[in-house]
Amino acid sequence: MAKPVVITADSTADLSPALLERYDIHIIPLTIFLGEESFLDGQGFTPEQMYARYRQDGTLPHTAAPGEQEFHDFFAPFTEQGFEVVHIDISAELSASFNTASLAARRLPGVYPVDSRMLSSGGGLLALEGAACRDRGMAAADIAAHLQHLTEKLSVSFVLDTLTFMWKGGRCSGVTALGANLLKIKPALRMSQGKLEIYKKYRGNMKRVYRQFITETLTDKKIRPDHIFMTESGEIPEETLQELLVLVQELSGCQQVHHALTGCTVSSHCGPGTLGLMFVEE
Repeated sequence: MAKPVVITADSTADLSPALLERYDIHIIPLTIFLGEESFLDGQGFTPEQMYARYRQDGTLPHTAAPGEQEFHDFFAPFTEQGFEVVHIDISAELSASFNTASLAARRLPGVYPVDSRMLSSGGGLLALEGAACRDRGMAAADIAAHLQHLTEKLSVSFVLDTLTFMWKGGRCSGVTALGANLLKIKPALRMSQGKLEIYKKYRGNMKRVYRQFITETLTDKKIRPDHIFMTESGEIPEETLQELLVLVQELSGCQQVHHALTGCTVSSHCGPGTLGLMFVEE
């Protein structure tokens, strides 16, 4: 008989407290370093505070994955209680989290790390799928294999209001960021082969750009109808968000449209005004 399964993820999955409780998913946070201070991602320091600090003195945080011992201490209470663990991490191309989790997993029985090959709510989608598989009684090893296969069907893309934060975080050159900002280019990025790539450039008013991005991303796509995430990094007007959520619902036909906020790890790289769409393709 298969052992009971626990689903875990790192904090970059950007799942709300309500979804974590509803689907019984456990989170291990990354660490946010800001000068001499440190915070756990999603605890005690918000993207809004981070943006305010940046505008005040130009300081952006550095982020770090949990260490091997931290992962071990996170997994161990579950395995000691007789559970097996399926753990979802941000793409190994973007963070050390998956590789470090894998090292810790070798020291424990029945822990199965999954490289999401994605970031933000892309990992969140895998966690929700893992919870559904757990509730159907699947074994941990089978869930992990299923989720790893499912990464090939995930669609994760987003449009940025500014490239300044990508540049500050070392994700693009200063020349690229300056040129995009001067020309008022709004780049759209997607996850491909575990990495970020710019695949389109928009111009104009951000509200119009958001609508165009959503329309082009969702039109004529065969989307699995259970979940879709519209994930944003803050500072998008509430009225605009509500209009965009209606548009996502209309174009996707999904049963559950989740509005998610990025935590500080993701927000520190994408900056305010970023809007993303995450879903599973049929």
